[in-house]
Amino acid sequence: MSIDRTDEHEYDALRMRQWLAGEADARGLSRRHLLRLGTAAAAAVPLAGVAATPAAANPAAGNPGAANPAAAPAAADPAAVAGAAAEPTGPIRKPLPPELFYTYGTNAETRWEAMAGQGYYTPADRFFVRNHTRTPAIDPATWRLQLFGSGLRHGPVELSLQDLRRLPSDTYDAAIECTGNGRSFFTSQQGQTVSGTAWKLGAVGVARWRGVRLSTVLRRAGIRPDAVDVLPEGLDDEWVTGGVNLGRVRRPLPVAKAMRDVLLAYEMNGEPLPPDHGFPVRVVVPGWIGIAAIKWLGRIEVSTGPLFSPWNTQFYRLFGPGYPADGELLSRQVVKSAFELPWQGTLTGGRTHVLHGRSWSGNGPIRRVEVSTDGGASWHPATPTGRRGGPWQQWSYRWRPPAPGAYTLRARAVDATGAGQPDVTPFNTLGYLFDAVVAHPVTVA
Repeated sequence: MSIDRTDEHEYDALRMRQWLAGEADARGLSRRHLLRLGTAAAAAVPLAGVAATPAAANPAAGNPGAANPAAAPAAADPAAVAGAAAEPTGPIRKPLPPELFYTYGTNAETRWEAMAGQGYYTPADRFFVRNHTRTPAIDPATWRLQLFGSGLRHGPVELSLQDLRRLPSDTYDAAIECTGNGRSFFTSQQGQTVSGTAWKLGAVGVARWRGVRLSTVLRRAGIRPDAVDVLPEGLDDEWVTGGVNLGRVRRPLPVAKAMRDVLLAYEMNGEPLPPDHGFPVRVVVPGWIGIAAIKWLGRIEVSTGPLFSPWNTQFYRLFGPGYPADGELLSRQVVKSAFELPWQGTLTGGRTHVLHGRSWSGNGPIRRVEVSTDGGASWHPATPTGRRGGPWQQWSYRWRPPAPGAYTLRARAVDATGAGQPDVTPFNTLGYLFDAVVAHPVTVA
């Protein structure tokens, strides 16, 4: 059977079959060990917002190339790379005013009312933050991107930020969305207990990213024609969970996807990447789940054999009733819609309001949006606004409330493939891929 290695679900399914068959391991972590971690994660504290534990300084820990030191240069220590740059005082460096964000330890969610009137792109000052540990301080003058592995013809290659900027650049409009976006509605709307950060709908953002195509860098580094996988790795702290040091965040990509449209971005909305969003360089992987978009990029392994990490073998899987014991693979991101209104906000009675919102999907452009102001009893078409066919669709709907009181607003969308939003999302214990229509409460006074 032919496998489309640019398709996230098909690629992950292939690698999972290989891993379960014992053809490779996840860098020293056995299948049994990772399954135990996954079971623990599936039963974790519900809707947690607790910061993860960074590992003690250990340059060897979590080094994907440790088994082959000749092929892999030593991992850069984030503290050493930072040079004279000041260390962050918290897990997130940028201001998190409560009118812009909900905060959850190492993570921060955009409030949708903060997007009202902001135009198409999510400004950096209100773009959501998803950190496993904390935002590192990195000195761009000493930062280096290290490429290594069996998939390179001539051995390891090292590039500075200036080297990258000298290469031909490209610009993408792309969404980045946490796989658990909407997780809290499993509990508040469907009465189900799930674990993880209690995102509403604000763990998503669209930006204009500028940088160098990964394909350009791989060709410059001398990629072999028989290379099959690349493994980007970040420079944030090593991540410890369940008492196990899993190393720095990393997730493999097939060469077919890497050579098609993956970007190594150094600008966001026309400015250098902010620290919390991957400075000095991050990966942007159009159409794939957010964990693929590695921030603070420091290393890329290029391999002639399949690559694995905990982030593509155990985490980011569906557990729960109706799923296999070792979980089911995620598919691409689902359809969602959000109003640019405060949660439980108040609207003035006796006048017509123009309700604004946005809808998006990992499958492609949004084709239709409908709005209900009577709890789903009736639905009416929303008016598309702004640009068409991009990562998300802005829309508006005119509504004159018939009387004061409590109302439940709903919005639902259909994308270019015909995928829409159901009334209920099938349950999974980690609360991934919530796509049901969200009931948004407001009061008319």
